[in-house]
Amino acid sequence: MKTEELCRCRVASQEKGLYRLVYDGGEQPARVSGKMQYEAVSPSDYPVVGDYVLADLNDGGQAVIHQVLPRKSLLLRKAAGTGREEQAVAANVDILFLCMALNHDFNLRRLERYLAAAWNSGATPVVVLTKADLCADPAEKIAAVEQAAPGTDVLLTCAARADGVQPLLPYLTPGTTVAFVGSSGVGKSTLMNCLLGEEAQATGGLRNDDRGRHTTTRRQLFSLPGGASLIDTPGMRELGLWDADAGLETAFADVEALAQQCRFQDCRHGQEPGCAVRAALESGELSEERFRSWQRLLAENRYADDRSAHLSAKEKKFRMIAQYNKNNAKH
Repeated sequence: MKTEELCRCRVASQEKGLYRLVYDGGEQPARVSGKMQYEAVSPSDYPVVGDYVLADLNDGGQAVIHQVLPRKSLLLRKAAGTGREEQAVAANVDILFLCMALNHDFNLRRLERYLAAAWNSGATPVVVLTKADLCADPAEKIAAVEQAAPGTDVLLTCAARADGVQPLLPYLTPGTTVAFVGSSGVGKSTLMNCLLGEEAQATGGLRNDDRGRHTTTRRQLFSLPGGASLIDTPGMRELGLWDADAGLETAFADVEALAQQCRFQDCRHGQEPGCAVRAALESGELSEERFRSWQRLLAENRYADDRSAHLSAKEKKFRMIAQYNKNNAKH
């Protein structure tokens, strides 16, 4: 089918290989074409919520997606429970609201992981602290976050108050796409419902251990009357990094800057002379926890990169074999 005969749509939801597309004048369920399935090399070659695609609308039946249009951003993570596969979370996002509740969910080391993935995606991360009514001293938590996320905006919200989502509004400008990410039960869906003015997403309360219940089960895109788009994502029990070199450099720009000052380029920041990182640790300029987090995430990302390169080589080999068999079958 010719490209000019296809309709430009946006992926509004995705679940188990089924999609819902929105376009001027309506919406329609969809699937990917057989050609796209055959040519896909990695999971991120498939459409994801937020993608713009070209599709055959089939006169109101199930649409067929033929092409994913170029993306300006893509949030990736290592697929949960594996060390071998990437997973695309959302595409064409301008701002990522990294949500963290001010209860037992509060975890600076996990936030650093989210920041690395966010900066690597091409979107701009904003830290959104939720459930301010459950914290006796929000100012102390905000100061800690600002140290772990230098240069990143930090917002304090409380869905239980009428004005509790006001800090989010300046980011929701016409044409902007904002995605909410975070652990289960941090209040992402509740914040979205407040912004949408309706119970668009199910919400869950706290369990007896102060942890949130998992409520969102699929990624979905919603439109605000003012022209902004919101993407809700299921709570992530883990966020494994995938090919996130650039994101780590930005999320840990302070540590990277110190490492550049070391006497030796291959400094391991142990007992080497002239180690600027070790000097910062000893003076208290850099915390041991942040340094260990940087080292751990670097090692994790390096391992994922090695696995990715190995699998890419295998995929190319088997694709060549499949193409050879296909060509020979014609004779």
